[in-house]
Parts: sequence; C-alpha cells; structure tokens
Amino acid sequence: MKAILNHLFEYKVLSKQQSKEILIGISSGQYSNSEIASFLTIYAMRSITVEELEGFRDAMLEMCLAVDLSGYDPIDVCGTGGDGKDTFNISTLSCFVVAGTGQHVAKHGNHGVSSLCGSSTVLQYLGAKFTNDKSILERQIAESKVCFLHAPLFHPAMKNVAPVRRELGVKTFFNMLGPMVNPVSPQKQLVGVFSLELARLFAYLYQQTDKQFLVLHTLDGYDEVSLTGAFKIISAHTEQVLNPSHLGLATLRPEDLSGGDTVEASARIFMDVLNDEATFAQKQAVIANAGLALHCANPKLSLIEAVATAKESLESKKALKSFKTLMEI
Repeated sequence: MKAILNHLFEYKVLSKQQSKEILIGISSGQYSNSEIASFLTIYAMRSITVEELEGFRDAMLEMCLAVDLSGYDPIDVCGTGGDGKDTFNISTLSCFVVAGTGQHVAKHGNHGVSSLCGSSTVLQYLGAKFTNDKSILERQIAESKVCFLHAPLFHPAMKNVAPVRRELGVKTFFNMLGPMVNPVSPQKQLVGVFSLELARLFAYLYQQTDKQFLVLHTLDGYDEVSLTGAFKIISAHTEQVLNPSHLGLATLRPEDLSGGDTVEASARIFMDVLNDEATFAQKQAVIANAGLALHCANPKLSLIEAVATAKESLESKKALKSFKTLMEI
C-alpha cells in the first residue's frame, strides 16, 4: 500500500486493473485500517477517473453474492448519498410508490455513512428483517412488488471497510459505487448523484451497457429531484435540464425536505408519506422521483403521465400496501 499511496500522492491515477486489484486486496484484509483510511481520503480530495471507478465496480461485482431476479425485470431506484443535504428518505419511499403501480423494484441500500438515516436504517427501525436468502427475496418481489437488498449481506468482502467508513463519517467512493453494484444487476435503473461531474461519469459507464437508465442531479446539489430548482437528467440518448414545472409540480424550499434530527423523526415522516398524511412538499418530492423512475422503466410514459401514475399509487394507498406486504414477509 505504501507504493500505491506514494503513487497517488504524486497526483498520478490508477489503471482499471490496478483499481480492481487494490479493492480486492482491501477486501481480503491485506491492508491496515490506517492504510485503508488514507486510500479513501485521497479520493475525497480529488476526482475519481472513469478507469478507477470501473475497476472498483468490477471488483465489487466479482466479490458480491449475486441474485438472479431477472424474471421480474426490476428497476433499482438509488441515490449515491453524500450530498450533505440530510433530506428524508425520498428515494426509498419512491420505491414503494413505484411498486404500488405494479413495476417490480429491487432496491439496493445501506445504513447512512455521511447522513443520519440511510434506507437500511429507517426500514430496520420500522421492523424490516434483512436477508440474502433468494427464496425470501423472490417471495418479497412477487407479493409486494419490491425486495430490499441490504448491501453488507451481499458484499461480505466489505466488512474490512465498514468500520473505517463509519469512523471517517464522510462520503467516499463507496457512495459512488452503491448504485453500480446492486447484486441483482437490474436492467432498469434510476440513479441520483451528488454532482454534475459524477453524473457524466455514471452516464458514460452506463452507456457502455445495455441498461435502461436515467441519471439525475439537481443543480443546487441534491442526489435526487428535490424540486428546489432545475435538475439534469441523462439517459442513453438524451441529456436535459428540466424544472419542477416540466413535471407539473411546484418549486419547493430546501427546509421543506429535512429528514429530522433523529431516526424516529425520519421514520415518522416515512410513514406519514405512505399514509398520505405528509406535508405538501414531502409528497411532491416523493411523487417527482417515483414519476421519473416510472418514466425510466417505461419511456413511452410521458413525464406528466408518470408523475400522475405515481400520485395515484400514493393516494390510493397502493404504495402503503406494498410496504406492509414487504414487512409481513
């Protein structure tokens, strides 16, 4: 690791193969926590290259416990996190709204590292039991239209990194990797990212695959459609900057999207949304992201139609039914 760190300290970059080998080395316990922390910190201070991100991604996918749910043609709705905005669990809620419309969802998530309450945190608080048992996951997605993949259960090699990430408490390139290493490898994916630079990286890498994808970033810094201003969406063939009005929705204030100061507060907002008892802003933000996910899954559905479909799923309590069914399983 000393040679690797000195190489990076000289502002040099790693090849795809070097990146892959280093991450496999980290995962297999070849390096100390101090060495891992130094390595992660470098990427918090400079941009990651396409080759480095590809190498890290390939290592994670090679080591993960893969699950074949391709028969359900699921979509993943996932943000990188790391935007520092401390919003409530918008993308996780969007998954249940999407599932409520009949579109299968394979949600990849984890506890928050740079935020208070990640998707795993709020779901666990509400009673979810995580599993990597394929038969249970299949039952979840068949009956509730959504299954939840708690990242540590599918990426056991990452156990050497988890304590370092927790101690650092800042976003690292593992935030970037999360959406790319879903063990189901869904062919449909909505990805929210925390910067325009990362949006371009993700779009480039996804364009090398046959995925049906939508990468999004709100220009004032959110890794989802916050409706606080203009946002960019990138698909395989288009790149657009849109405003909330393009979705038929209102512009919101940042403070309206706060996730609260405790996990309990986050969970309360979560259930208020599913019970259609949330604030106007909370409901609008969830509908916006769910609508974009539905548009990603079925591009023939216009943005306005997709948002209307999401709204119906939430207001009819189909999203709530999906959540309750998942919890029962």
